[in-house]
Amino acid sequence: MGAALLLLSGCDLTVKNLTPPTFSENPSQTYSITLQVNKRSGVVSADSIQPNIVIDGQIFPMVRSALGDDVYEFDYRLPSGRQNGAYYFLVNYEVSAGTGPKIRDTFTELYEFTVVNRYALTLEVDRAPVGAKVAVLGRGFTPSDTVMVGGMPAQTKFESSTSLSFHVPPVAAGQNHQVTLSSGLDVGTIRVDPATVRVVPSSLNLAQGESGMLIFSIPAPAPAGGMVINVTTDAPASVVMPEVIVPAGDRSVNVSVQGGQPGNGSLYISVSGQNEIIIPITVR
Repeated sequence: MGAALLLLSGCDLTVKNLTPPTFSENPSQTYSITLQVNKRSGVVSADSIQPNIVIDGQIFPMVRSALGDDVYEFDYRLPSGRQNGAYYFLVNYEVSAGTGPKIRDTFTELYEFTVVNRYALTLEVDRAPVGAKVAVLGRGFTPSDTVMVGGMPAQTKFESSTSLSFHVPPVAAGQNHQVTLSSGLDVGTIRVDPATVRVVPSSLNLAQGESGMLIFSIPAPAPAGGMVINVTTDAPASVVMPEVIVPAGDRSVNVSVQGGQPGNGSLYISVSGQNEIIIPITVR
């Protein structure tokens, strides 16, 4: 509703509400309501223009702002326990007429504003790999808050009213990503580094039908939904294994690999931003 433009009294005046619809809470509990008034008709006496604000059932005169001669403001102290307000403007002015000056007044539509009593201050760090735990420091957090990284929901934990933590989700590595709350509140930007995946053993030698174990580990707990590790092979007839997913909150997963038809080949393991890992495999 801020910056609404109105024409008043047969286009005698234009009125533009410059007040934002949302304020961040401040210790003074005082918020500036701002109005711009321009005369459109030569019959209006510029010196006679007196904007007023009507709020809480009372009328208060507005004063000229340092922003310009046509801008007026009123500092409103919000009563304790309130987080919103409703108001409208009443403008008094004089016009020249054949019989002498005439006093006119007119009013605008009803406007509203809300005071937001919480805001994010900063991220604990400005870069981290996929899966890493990162803190958001702020104020007024609730258990329903969810952190978004690059538009992707992150596994979020409510620590206290002044702190949240989240695990960096599997967004593209090597890039900056915007961090926001699910409410739309902007937190900042984080640089997402590649997640380092380690695999042991470094090779497999199996008899046909024999099973071996590969252990995949990551440096930080996997995000919500788990972390998928892409594995391909150039010997599909020789390798029988499931999809590799590190469960949410875990740092490693054990995966059984079974020998299929005899042959030689490799497993190719890739994670965004990391050099491919190659595990030679022989099935005899």
